[in-house]
Amino acid sequence: MDVHNTLVLGSGGREHAIAKSLTKSQIVGNLYIAPGNGGTLNCATNLPDINIHDVEQVANAIRENEISLLIIGPEDPLVNGLRNQLEEIFTEDQLAIVGPNADGAQLEGSKDFAKQFMLRNNIPTAGHQTFISGQENEAKAYLAEKQAPFVLKADGLLAGKGVLILEKIADAEKAIDEILKDGKFGDAGNRLVIEDFLDGIEFSVFAAVDGNDYVLLPVAKDYKRIGEGDTGLNTGGMGAVSPPPFVDAALMQKVESRIVKRTMEGLKKENIDYRGIIFFGLINVEGEPYVIEYNCRLGDPETEVILPRITSDFGKLCLAIHKRQIADYEIEITTDTAATVIVVSGGYPEAYKKGIEISGLNQVPGEITLFHAGTRREGDKILTNGGRVLAFTAMEKNHQHALMQSYQAIRKICFQDMYFRKDIGFDL
Repeated sequence: MDVHNTLVLGSGGREHAIAKSLTKSQIVGNLYIAPGNGGTLNCATNLPDINIHDVEQVANAIRENEISLLIIGPEDPLVNGLRNQLEEIFTEDQLAIVGPNADGAQLEGSKDFAKQFMLRNNIPTAGHQTFISGQENEAKAYLAEKQAPFVLKADGLLAGKGVLILEKIADAEKAIDEILKDGKFGDAGNRLVIEDFLDGIEFSVFAAVDGNDYVLLPVAKDYKRIGEGDTGLNTGGMGAVSPPPFVDAALMQKVESRIVKRTMEGLKKENIDYRGIIFFGLINVEGEPYVIEYNCRLGDPETEVILPRITSDFGKLCLAIHKRQIADYEIEITTDTAATVIVVSGGYPEAYKKGIEISGLNQVPGEITLFHAGTRREGDKILTNGGRVLAFTAMEKNHQHALMQSYQAIRKICFQDMYFRKDIGFDL
C-alpha cells in the first residue's frame, strides 16, 4: 500500500479535525498543516509561514516535503482557483488534490451562480431575484411584494456574515442601499440576492464527490447565531450535533433523489469536473427539503462532529475522491451522537481581542476531543488567535449526554471574556 505525505491547508477547527482523522489513516505518511494553529502541533507538523493564497509558496511546500496528497480546507483558495493553478504545476500522478476547481467552487463563491444552477437543474430552493449596483429601486420594488422576514444575501464570500435576515422593510431597504450603493461588502456585494424566507429547521448534508459518483458523510445540524435562542448576528458557527434526530430515512430519501443526485447530474451536464466535498445547507419545511446554500468544502463546526463519527479510513476516502474511486469506498459510521460547543472571544463576530492566555487546557477530560479553532502557541502557553477559539466535542449514545459532557469540559478552561452558547441542541 502506497503511503502519502499529506498536507492540509488551513488554520481552523475544521483543519484540526481533518488532521486528527488523518493520523489514523493507513495511507498517510508524514502529516503537515499550513499554517496550522496551537492545537494542530499535537498531531501534525505546522508550516506556519506558508500563505495558502500564494500558489508558489504552496507549491514549494509540496516539493520540499514530498507531498502527494493535498486537502484544501477553506473556501477562499478554492474559489480563487488554487486547484487550477496547482494542476498546471503537478501532474495527477504527482499530486492528489481534494477540493474542486474554480468552476465547481462557484457553487459557494457566487450565490447568484448557485441559484441559477439550481433553477436549471430543478433543485428545490427559495424563490429569488438578483440585483446589481444601480438597481436599488428595482430591488426595493421587488422587496415591497414580499412579506417579512426579508432575506438579503451578498453574492460573494463573506465567511457567513453576508446574509441578512431582517424583520422590518425599512431596515431591508437601508441594507439594499448600504450593499449596492455604498459598497458595504466591497466586491462580494456587487450583486445582491433577495430571496423568500423559508420557515423550518436547518441541517447540513455532505457528499464526497469524485466527478462521477458520491458517498454521503454523516448528517449534522449547526447553530449559526451568536445569541441563545438563535438570536443576534450570524457567526461561522457556535456548535453542532450529528446526527440531528429529526433527519429520518424518509427525509434523506428526498434529499438524495431531489437534491444530491440532481446536483451531480447538473455538474456533469455543465462539464464541471467536481472532485472534493459538497456541503448542502438545507432546510426542512414540513418534511420537504430545500437548498439554502452550497459550500464547496467541509463545514465548520460540522466537521468537528461528522469526522469523529466516520470509523472507516478517512485518508483512503480522500484518495478515492482524487482517483475517481468513490464507488469502491465503503464508508463506516458509528451510530453514536457527536456534539460540539464552540468557545469564542468576547465581541465576536465583530471586534474582539487576540493574544489572551488560555488556562486549564490540561484539565479537559480525556474523553473530550478538543479541536483548536483560533489559537497559537507561544513557548508553553496557548493564546487566543481568532474569534472562534476552541471546539469541545463529545461522543455519547445520544445528543443530550454528549452535550452534557461538552459543557462540563468547558468549565475546566478559562480566558478573559470567553463566551459560549449554553443552549446548543436545545431545540432537538
